Amino acid sequence: MLTGLDRLLRDDARLSRLRRTRVALLANPASMTSVSLGFQHALDALVEKLGRAVTAAFGPQHGMRGDKQYNMEESATYRDPKHAIVVFSLYGDVRRPTAEMLETFDVLLFDLQDVGWRGYTWVATLLYMLEACAGTGKAVWVLDRPNPAGRIVEGKKLEKGQESFVGVVPVPQRHGLTLGEMARYMVDHFRLDVDVEVVEMGGYAPMAAPGFGWPADSAWVNPSPAITNVNCVRCFNGTVLLEGTHLSEGRGTTTPLEVFGAPGLRVDAVLDYLRQMAPEFCEGCYLRPCFFEPFFNKFTKQLCAGVQIHADFPGYDPERFRPYRLMSAVFKAVRSVQPDFEIWNDFHYEYEPPSRRPIDVINGGPSLREWVDDPAATTGDWDRVLRVDEQEWIAERQPFLLYP
Repeated sequence: MLTGLDRLLRDDARLSRLRRTRVALLANPASMTSVSLGFQHALDALVEKLGRAVTAAFGPQHGMRGDKQYNMEESATYRDPKHAIVVFSLYGDVRRPTAEMLETFDVLLFDLQDVGWRGYTWVATLLYMLEACAGTGKAVWVLDRPNPAGRIVEGKKLEKGQESFVGVVPVPQRHGLTLGEMARYMVDHFRLDVDVEVVEMGGYAPMAAPGFGWPADSAWVNPSPAITNVNCVRCFNGTVLLEGTHLSEGRGTTTPLEVFGAPGLRVDAVLDYLRQMAPEFCEGCYLRPCFFEPFFNKFTKQLCAGVQIHADFPGYDPERFRPYRLMSAVFKAVRSVQPDFEIWNDFHYEYEPPSRRPIDVINGGPSLREWVDDPAATTGDWDRVLRVDEQEWIAERQPFLLYP
């Protein structure tokens, strides 16, 4: 399998076009060439091929080089010590490129590794760049990369009026697109007058076993610091909801976003309730009781009783594992088994006002919280609501797909 970056570096015609203009790169530590092409960072590889045509770079959340490990920690603009070009931060003083930044390039190469979750901030960064370049004559080339969560669709669509930096497109939580395909959808949906070119991958089969979105011949580089492996990606579309709760998502441990827990959590009772109330929401994975002690974030240096989610075993079936439904049911189980446990957290989340509950921001509306807090609401009720949005999106996204 060849990424969009790999194919660009082998495409003499495209490289010749780029040498005659000013080029900027939007990338992060996972923006690497394939092992067969030397496993080189995109900035280094492009400077080798294009020389002085590379005039600027941009870093998203966590920075171009991944220097900011903690979630929601801003990066500064700086000058790259190796190539002496400015690296603008799009997760600091601004999240949208300014007019001054746009003046540094004619073509923007967008090369970020996505994880398939609607709220991953690369999605907002892509949209903001497309919007900024619209009507300016600037071009955006998306160097496409795999969606390691594959083609499966799951979750509620973003509700109108609930937009945020972790919710810019009205699609379900697990959208099943690559970022190249997402760019095509954005241009159409938002009617953007922008020159977009997707440099497609070669040999990418998003539903091929065993990776089901992540090719077996691809080396793993964390797309953001807490996304450490394929199991984490598979869980992430559900476990990211934990960020809006008082349950730990395992930040500060070696298995972030693969576990959930809290001091005194009645794990056996929660799992028993889960399996009785929502056995269909628990399919496709193994739920293993465990203990962990975070060294930062929630419950620092406190022993947490919890559960690790395993979705990386031989025979894994992406059609059966539905992490968004699983975590929805976990919250419902905790609410029923330990009603004195305050599930929903309140803090200033991703630039949104304190009046907006983090869980509603992450979920794209209050529907999940309201379902969990309604003692009369059943898993069947929730499943029916989700299926409406999922089926609508599966049909809506079809014109934008690039890979079989």
